[in-house]
Amino acid sequence: MQKIIIQGGNTLSGTISISGAKNSAVALIPAAILCDEETTIYSVPEISDRDNLIKIIEKLNGKVQVDKDTLHIDSRNIENVYIPEELSSKLRASYYFMGALLGRNKYVEISLPGGCKIGNRKIDFHLKGFKALGATIIEEENKYIIKADKLVGNKVYFDFASVGATINVMLAAVKAEGTTIINNAAKEPEIVNVATFLNNMGAKIRGAGTSKITIEGVNYLHKAMVEVIPDRIEAGTYIILGALIGERLTIKNVIKEHLTSLISKLQEIGVKIESDENDIIINKADRLASFNITTLIYPGFPTDLAQPMTVLMTQCDGTSILEETIHSNRMGQVPYLNSMGADITVKNQMAFIKGKTPLYGNDVTASDLRAGASLIIAGLIAKGTTKISDIEHILRGYEHIVEKLSNVGANIKIIEE
Repeated sequence: MQKIIIQGGNTLSGTISISGAKNSAVALIPAAILCDEETTIYSVPEISDRDNLIKIIEKLNGKVQVDKDTLHIDSRNIENVYIPEELSSKLRASYYFMGALLGRNKYVEISLPGGCKIGNRKIDFHLKGFKALGATIIEEENKYIIKADKLVGNKVYFDFASVGATINVMLAAVKAEGTTIINNAAKEPEIVNVATFLNNMGAKIRGAGTSKITIEGVNYLHKAMVEVIPDRIEAGTYIILGALIGERLTIKNVIKEHLTSLISKLQEIGVKIESDENDIIINKADRLASFNITTLIYPGFPTDLAQPMTVLMTQCDGTSILEETIHSNRMGQVPYLNSMGADITVKNQMAFIKGKTPLYGNDVTASDLRAGASLIIAGLIAKGTTKISDIEHILRGYEHIVEKLSNVGANIKIIEE
């Protein structure tokens, strides 16, 4: 079993280059099977989620050529093949094959999607959108069968601006007859990235990045390419780390506009941040003021950075409050942080973090992807040795995280036990 072991206390200095966005890549790869020819996706992060999505495409009789961070996908011979549990359960984003296969072949049969256990993550909005386009949905014990004689454009309204549902309905609607309008669509940059890819193929999508997306159906999607946008959550994780133990730590390949809520909050509590066109330079703050955060849909504070921010809050003077409004179980890191010396109390969806508390190395477990990232941050600022188990969660979403941190001075490595 692989574990991450960290000797804490080192200052981090140098440059970390941000990879392509995990949350974009896991939607772009399924989107590629809508193409009637071949596609190329650049800047794909080398993470286990990528590898599992490739296995699904190959199961569907597609061909994928991997050239470092570039994928060449030949989807001309995609077939309606059942996507079994051993493939779909590896990641949440397997559900994007629902929209993509429904849009392409009007039929999909897939086991329930997996992913991090961060609360009740129903796909009701996805299914509602598919039904609005004319699909019939059969839900069996552990799988979905979604089919339609034809898909016809319609108006779809989401009670909650779900990223996954917005992308999935967009995928299904690209080849539907007529026009589909998604109201109260999610606005995340990853949605714009997917819409750009589809438009590069010849789709007719307008309004991505706003609350109203209009899709005019087309019959054919041609050869195209796209580049994955930089990962704002990866960048945010390292920026938070820099505020704790950075010495002119440079975060390279960043779209600052995607991180406005984080950067503004850090500056508000006393962190000095410099930036130029695509880089952010950050130093350890001498003193951090306590603060409150409520996670919100984009452009609000991202839920994916809530768990790393709890570690920063332990080093602030006074009591900070984190309110999670997106997922029902985003506190998996709390028991482990408390075992390292933190003073965190959770009530319902709110965490009350009393600081400043020194942290001490301990044996901990990554319960999910972002909880794992928070434990890495905690281990790096703690006194002594931290050993993290279940690191497959971390490796799902952070490309070469151990190498990147080692290169800027962290004492961190992967061991076999």
